[in-house]
Amino acid sequence: MIEIVESNYAADGHGEIITELLDEYATGFTGGGVGLSENVKENLVRELEKRENIHTVIALADGNPAGLVISIEGFSTFACKPLLNIHDVIVSTGYRGRGVAKMMLGKVEEIALRIGCCKLTLEVLEGNAAARNLYESAGFKPYQLDSEMGRALFLEKKL
Repeated sequence: MIEIVESNYAADGHGEIITELLDEYATGFTGGGVGLSENVKENLVRELEKRENIHTVIALADGNPAGLVISIEGFSTFACKPLLNIHDVIVSTGYRGRGVAKMMLGKVEEIALRIGCCKLTLEVLEGNAAARNLYESAGFKPYQLDSEMGRALFLEKKL
């Protein structure tokens, strides 16, 4: 049985699960192939707990860690409402293909509706066909205001 829960981090005993699943993802080919640093492993849950705008969903399969979604609340100036950006989506290797990610995305959508969000956003690597198919099947599509201007790009500047 798969259970999808919103985490209260250490209060729910989910700290180790969050770190374990995020480290598994980081070491995989879509996560960059390098595990989390010791600093991140030691401090991640404490830092997540400090931020009321971060929402974490965990999937448990018969009590075992199966998946994780971390989303961060933002704000749409055009809609004058909050939005929820899905930052990390992780399904542990042994649980892929069972609908875990779709169930977790459903829970994130429930959270977004509860807090009055106007939309969900996320980023995905263009070569990650499995994830792109999942997101499209869940109703996500590329962002575009005007076809002449093209689709939005996600950029970064490391500090």
